[in-house]
Amino acid sequence: MSEKITTLSDATFDAHVKAADTPVLVDFWAEWCGPCKVIAPILEEISSEQVGRVEIAKLNIDENLDVTRRYDVMSIPTLILFKDGEPALRVVGARGKAQLLRELEVYL
Repeated sequence: MSEKITTLSDATFDAHVKAADTPVLVDFWAEWCGPCKVIAPILEEISSEQVGRVEIAKLNIDENLDVTRRYDVMSIPTLILFKDGEPALRVVGARGKAQLLRELEVYL
């Protein structure tokens, strides 16, 4: 995983997302999820290209049940964009890079 992508946990999630100066796109994922593996390189590219506009973070749903339940994540990948510490956009399922950037643009 890229050094530009932050790994979150139940213990670090709230403090990190609420303290962020830029919107944080959290990828709720799991090791066994095929579509999660498809979207991972796209998120890597976005994290490198959108520095200062959006932060990419990942939360493993199998290891972090509290946050996963709190945000009602039922399918993965689920991407939730947090702006000012609050959910602003939810994207369920893998997307191509161009489509994902179009969906995010309004919030960046």
